[in-house]
Amino acid sequence: MYKAVFLDRDGIINIDKTYLYQIKDFEFCDGVFETLRHFQDMGYSLFIVTNQSGIGRGYYGEKDFEKLTNWMIKEFLKQKINIRKVYHCPHTPSENCDCRKPSPYMIKQAIKEFNIDPKNSWMIGDKPSDIEAGINAGISDTIFINSTTCKEAKYNVKSILDTINIIKK
Repeated sequence: MYKAVFLDRDGIINIDKTYLYQIKDFEFCDGVFETLRHFQDMGYSLFIVTNQSGIGRGYYGEKDFEKLTNWMIKEFLKQKINIRKVYHCPHTPSENCDCRKPSPYMIKQAIKEFNIDPKNSWMIGDKPSDIEAGINAGISDTIFINSTTCKEAKYNVKSILDTINIIKK
């Protein structure tokens, strides 16, 4: 079994801009390349799990999301960082789907598809629903990145760079 770091996208990988779907509006968070390279060098597989209700709300389409995602993955590859896969939920909260975080569905898909050991994996997010999704998938090592705190998270920090001091194994 393999170990993984699961990351939310908006607010963790990139600066959170409401319903972001255009490359021109995408800005990577400070320290994200250094941090993800650190995790990768430690043998972690990297996955992004993201709610994208802008698709369900009709603000942008699946093709828009795919275009941005493909560009983002290429930008990571230029930095020698391999994102194994990006999972997304296109539904709105009112649709009560099975995949929207805090549901563990997307994480459990990756665990099954890539033979991931949840006990040796991490979930990093900026919303309580991210942390809940990790815990619901059997990941007890969780990091909440925000100016506020999340009591369910094992660790609370202010930036992605702070996670380097936590994930050391």
